[in-house]
Amino acid sequence: MLDKGTGKWTGIAALDYGIPLTLIGEAVFARCLSSLKEERVAASKSLSGPSTKASDFVKDKKAFVEHIRKALYASKVVSYAQGFMLLADASRQFDWKLNYGSIALMWRGGCIIRSVFLGKIKTAFDNNPKLTNLLLDDFFKQAIANAQDSWRTVVATAVQLGIPTPAFSTALAFYDGYRSAQLPANLIQAQRDYFGAHTYELLSNPGKFVHTNWTGKGGRITSNAYSA
Repeated sequence: MLDKGTGKWTGIAALDYGIPLTLIGEAVFARCLSSLKEERVAASKSLSGPSTKASDFVKDKKAFVEHIRKALYASKVVSYAQGFMLLADASRQFDWKLNYGSIALMWRGGCIIRSVFLGKIKTAFDNNPKLTNLLLDDFFKQAIANAQDSWRTVVATAVQLGIPTPAFSTALAFYDGYRSAQLPANLIQAQRDYFGAHTYELLSNPGKFVHTNWTGKGGRITSNAYSA
């Protein structure tokens, strides 16, 4: 696997700052998986996939190609949105006062991540220098709205056919997570309380942390007697 390290460094920085840079991270891991050629060849002879065929889902190839184009566009928007989230967090922590519009235009100068809509990114930050996320800008909001049905069609079809689309899938998962006022992450806290009595916060009473004796055995405070 040819790896210059840029994606890895970016992913590490995102983890350090707690920014969900999922698309670049998944792209790096996809390359790692791709490099396991011998293992994948062996697995392909042993592990089964879905019984469905492309013809079962794709009746109009030209229309589906357009779905893919829109899915790619939407995923690119998410990738840039995540990247600027990381820049914004670093700017706050180090008091850099970054000019995000100028950064977008700078990438036009032959950078590998240049894109046609970099000018739209500059416009977004010119219109609202305090913009918290590109997805909230009117242009990009509408772009996602126009593309998301196709985006979902491509990801769902790929899953049905057993075709990995890590970048499309993780970009869509991020978008759905970002637009959700309430996420199921509290279930993780409940699971942690189950095996480690770490307590969890009640959605019905924010700020109140409780422990539940999930097994009916052991004490109410420690997990010593649990055998989960």
